[in-house]
Amino acid sequence: MSRAQQMAQLIQSEYPILADVNHAVADDYGVFNLLNDGVATPSVFVIDPAGYIVWSYIGRDINDRPSPEEILSHLP
Repeated sequence: MSRAQQMAQLIQSEYPILADVNHAVADDYGVFNLLNDGVATPSVFVIDPAGYIVWSYIGRDINDRPSPEEILSHLP
């Protein structure tokens, strides 16, 4: 079982959790190792149906994350 699957079970996720093992997606979005810690910085990207990023949030530290309400307020 992958770590992503373990996390999904642990938090009883109702949505898929994907693993970016080689940090290809984090690299593409420019959020890998921003904090010089060798991992992706906590980030949220809201993408519209046409594939455009309409809102993004990139954390200033490992605990800096937007609230669910803030994310939902930016959905198209």
